[in-house]
Amino acid sequence: MKPLISLVVPIFNEEENISELYERSKKTLESLGSHEIIFINDGSRDRTLEKILEIANKDKSVKIIDFSRNFGHQTAITAGMENSQGEAVVIMDGDLQDTPETIPELVKKWKEGYEVVYAKRRTRKDSLFKRATAYAFYRIIKKIANIDITEDTGDFCLLDKKVIDALRGLKEHSRFMRGLTSWVGFKKGIILFDRAERKRGNTSYPLKKMVKFAYDGITSFSYFPLKMATYLGVFSAFMGFVWGIYAIYQKIYHPETTVQGWATVVVAIFFLGGIQLIVLDVIGEYIGRIYTEAQNRPPYIIRQKINFD
Repeated sequence: MKPLISLVVPIFNEEENISELYERSKKTLESLGSHEIIFINDGSRDRTLEKILEIANKDKSVKIIDFSRNFGHQTAITAGMENSQGEAVVIMDGDLQDTPETIPELVKKWKEGYEVVYAKRRTRKDSLFKRATAYAFYRIIKKIANIDITEDTGDFCLLDKKVIDALRGLKEHSRFMRGLTSWVGFKKGIILFDRAERKRGNTSYPLKKMVKFAYDGITSFSYFPLKMATYLGVFSAFMGFVWGIYAIYQKIYHPETTVQGWATVVVAIFFLGGIQLIVLDVIGEYIGRIYTEAQNRPPYIIRQKINFD
């Protein structure tokens, strides 16, 4: 019999949280009926795999997808969804900031007829920097993207089987799941929850990954950075024109104060050179995406699968 609920949990170096994560998730899911828990080990370098293997040996409803290396959080979510069997799939991070006790509220909303249910953060106990950057990111991407992404939500959500089937048909390699979930459509609902503080371990999303994640999200669903290249070109041409007028004025009316050329040349080189590098970087990002898609490599490689029939 197929499970009613599939819980998909991508994990990376979460050995300190695994036991509590499993116990709380299992207790919550048992109250909802038939279920499966799919852990995706995204190349963990600690004892995470060992711990989830111990759990899976005792509980056959716990399934494991073990990647050959670290392929990234969004790819791990994809693998979990593609291997799920439930009528509804709940995606939840493994650091316990997404609380398992919120799952019944997601399921209740789903049973009301919603096919995508987001867990929107009413409060969150992250650092001020992380809260501020997340706030800015969602509002920027909402303005410039070609889709309507729900603000102040992460990957914690419930997706109906119809949504999962639609997402399985999207084969792109650079995956921004929050954007893809919005792009496929379907009836959306929201529940509010209080995002918990990370109790143990370190975040797997340092600043470098956060910047890349934001960049991926914007370039996956917006051509605005390319349009910005045009705006910068027009602006630099205008500034060059203004500077030329100023230089002529100085030469005619204040020749004694005019230093012959070096300042103008240096400023122009740095200004135009900087703009050119920015534009090349943006264009390179889009070309790099085309290159990645053209290679047609599999998005992930699985070393082993546990408890999948």
